[in-house]
Amino acid sequence: MVRIFSDSTSDLSDEQLDRYNITLLPLYIILGDKEYKDRVNITPAEIFRWSDENKTTPKTSAASLEDVQALLRPALDAGDDIVAFSISSEMSNMGNVICLAAQALDAEDRVHYIDSRNLSTGIGLLVVEAAEMAQKGSSAKEITDHITSLIPKVRASFVVDTLTYLHRGGRCSGLAAMAGSVLRLHPRIHVKDGIMGAGKKYRGRYSDIIVTYAEEMEDQLRKARPERVFVTHTVPDDDRASVDKVCEYLRSLNYFDEVIETKAGGVISCHCGPGTLGVLFIEGS
Repeated sequence: MVRIFSDSTSDLSDEQLDRYNITLLPLYIILGDKEYKDRVNITPAEIFRWSDENKTTPKTSAASLEDVQALLRPALDAGDDIVAFSISSEMSNMGNVICLAAQALDAEDRVHYIDSRNLSTGIGLLVVEAAEMAQKGSSAKEITDHITSLIPKVRASFVVDTLTYLHRGGRCSGLAAMAGSVLRLHPRIHVKDGIMGAGKKYRGRYSDIIVTYAEEMEDQLRKARPERVFVTHTVPDDDRASVDKVCEYLRSLNYFDEVIETKAGGVISCHCGPGTLGVLFIEGS
């Protein structure tokens, strides 16, 4: 049997983790002198509240070697092989920790590590595909080879509501953040070659521009793999009109088998802030 593991930045819902038998490897979120495990004992709402109160962004770090070993060991003891995913190695040391844990457990030949070269449900798309293959009886090598071929085809982008969190995290200058606030700019952040980059800057009310962001991808969306598209966000429950609009637009295309809404976990929330929304899919062959 092949077991699928993913670090917590994949932003899959609890329902999806259960449905596909995926084990999560939580990263750490550090608020001042307190350390928490992503998706275990900290929520995005708590992160936003702390960040606003302290006018700084939380720090994040890879899981500890001991944590990863403890999560891998039961599957290995059961005789299973493992395919394990991490956020892009350009963004975190998490992949290295997974490899070191496999080495420490003398299981380098049974733990097949995949550097997603992505983040959030850009990883999640690959993880779900791997889990479906595992459920159909594919070997760890077959899964790894297939998923590796898909990595360059993942399309992940987000639009942020505020530049404040990117500024606090050192990914945006103070001048740019101030100008963005005054001009009501909402940059599109995309992932390419394993790193985040800024693209088009939308101007105006977030609720007005967010569907425009999705509509501008229509040609790409209609050429995507049709199994699923993710809408992943950090929008509060009481202000979800923009989420509903994007999901409705994607369903109106009558193209995707599933339009899946997920909430981003703590790591993505730390760096992008509230009101971030992305549309993520795999390019068709």
